[in-house]
Amino acid sequence: MSAQQQFIIRDGTAEDIAACIALDHTGETDMVLQIQMMQPEPNRWQIRLQEERLPRKINLVIEPNEARLRAALPEDRCFLVAAHRSAEAAEILGYLVMRPETADGVAMITDLVVSRPFRRAGIGSRLLNVARRWAREAGIHRLMIPTPTKNYPGVRFCQESGLVFCGFNDRYYPNQDIAVFFSQTVR
Repeated sequence: MSAQQQFIIRDGTAEDIAACIALDHTGETDMVLQIQMMQPEPNRWQIRLQEERLPRKINLVIEPNEARLRAALPEDRCFLVAAHRSAEAAEILGYLVMRPETADGVAMITDLVVSRPFRRAGIGSRLLNVARRWAREAGIHRLMIPTPTKNYPGVRFCQESGLVFCGFNDRYYPNQDIAVFFSQTVR
């Protein structure tokens, strides 16, 4: 049986939150994105994004956020989980949380996590595809995903999924890490 046939994507429930928080949210990378911002003239800015190889691997830890998961439970929010297909092994493999900003027709994917042992099996792509369908049905026309510049695997996932760089915030996260934003029109 292929990896894609071994799991299903379904709406998340309050009962899934503890399992989502317990997933392995860690990773490692030896690549990062560096951002250089220059102002060569008073009314002109230049921003340069550059992939940079690190001398050694660094550990990535994405802290789960129970409040965001709980806030995604109402029907007008999107909380998806990937779970084993069989009823006797209903283990959660990953999850996605999307917050619609319907006044603007934009939805922000705040969490897209696949537990480390199950990565590279198409789970993240399937979660994103179902989120796109949900967004389309909700009248959303644009998806956005922020990711830390240190999370190079997350950056590559966004690029490989057809999202394009659309901006950054140099103090987006509570630890003051830089976020790069990727977006895609929903069709």
